[in-house]
Amino acid sequence: MDLSAQKEKFSEAYVLAVAATAGYGTYKPSPDDDSVDFGIAARTRPQPNGVVTMRSPRLELQLKCTAAPTPLGDSLSFPLKLKNYEELRADNFVIPRILVVVLVPDLADDWLKHSETELCMRRCGYWVSLRGKPATSNTKSVKISIPRQNQFTVQALQAIMQRLAKGELP
Repeated sequence: MDLSAQKEKFSEAYVLAVAATAGYGTYKPSPDDDSVDFGIAARTRPQPNGVVTMRSPRLELQLKCTAAPTPLGDSLSFPLKLKNYEELRADNFVIPRILVVVLVPDLADDWLKHSETELCMRRCGYWVSLRGKPATSNTKSVKISIPRQNQFTVQALQAIMQRLAKGELP
């Protein structure tokens, strides 16, 4: 398997691990021709306190994986193909979409560490919603800035899905 395919599979494994730990199901659209690599689905039940929630919220993800160094400032920069940018910035999708960028060490041998007591996926995923971002005159790619505080963690995913259940955006 070439390095690009390894990165793709590792980013998928990262998202699957986060979603499973958060208690959500996943699905993989086929074919991937709409800038959606994975979907996450939650099962919700009516709330006894009368809070109105949307049933079964869903979130769709475009996944990217890079061996870029750990960002030093408040955000990381990622070059996104124009096609993906245009499809992720649209504001007329029924199911909200986000970009998830997974950072990994340079060497694939360093991506995963495990023992009898733990499994460690190195390094981290970050997410950003591009919904409503402006059009661009770029012809190939757009440099995306992702706040470092937007780590794609179990808690972050649960918070996003709770917002979606309330009819809000990610």
